[in-house]
Amino acid sequence: MATTKVLLLGGHGKIALHLTPLLLAKSWNVTSVVRNSDHESEITALGANKPGKIDVLVDSLDDVTSIDRAEKVLDKVNPDIVVFSAGAGGKGGPSRTKAVDEVAAKHYITASVNRPSVKKFLMVSYIASRRGRPSWWTDDDQAAAENVNTKILPAYFAAKVEADEHLAAAAKKRNEKDSSFQAINLRPGTLKDDPSDGKVLLGKTPARGDVSRESVARVAAALLERSDTRGWYDLLNGDEPIDDAVARCVKEGWDSIEGEDLDRIYARSV
Repeated sequence: MATTKVLLLGGHGKIALHLTPLLLAKSWNVTSVVRNSDHESEITALGANKPGKIDVLVDSLDDVTSIDRAEKVLDKVNPDIVVFSAGAGGKGGPSRTKAVDEVAAKHYITASVNRPSVKKFLMVSYIASRRGRPSWWTDDDQAAAENVNTKILPAYFAAKVEADEHLAAAAKKRNEKDSSFQAINLRPGTLKDDPSDGKVLLGKTPARGDVSRESVARVAAALLERSDTRGWYDLLNGDEPIDDAVARCVKEGWDSIEGEDLDRIYARSV
């Protein structure tokens, strides 16, 4: 059986640094994309005593201004799975946020979804990245989300919601021809550096709350390991073991995209 190959975009981010050894422990090979070559040794060290192989590719998402640039990286790596765990992190202002979180993300989404050999695409987004109001949110949830999206992180919201909708639309078209393709959108709450206790709240969650970055990585690994995970997964700290939470969401057919204008999203040009 061929070894699973993962392209991890934003490889030096805190979630990605937690995720990399989890993927390597599955005997998967990971190509971690970073823009600063100084981080190469730190990432390479994550492969110590792991059965999978780690490679580092120095390439800047700021320069992914066309689908051709994304396709060149995909040609080089030939991944089965693409994970977008990158973000401008507020560095460089709104223009860089748009360049990385929207423009580069959309080019990688399109290039990946159009490539039959890519079987899964996982996006790390955030819990309030949506234009609609889900039925399970309270008035306070909605007010908190609006405050984040319009006053605290307006440029980030504008970029992320565009990328999230683009992935949903592209995946819908891919699934019409290939029902096995998995587009996974993992949507954590406020990120914290606390150690994970292995328990989460996944699926129908409030719009507010914290979650460990390590838990985000562990949930991402659990979602990628299965062949039946797809759609939007909202994530906070909680009381349910991670594998049980993922299995429950799958059994329930849960998708947190519920409440969005799907006709508009699926009509998008991708």
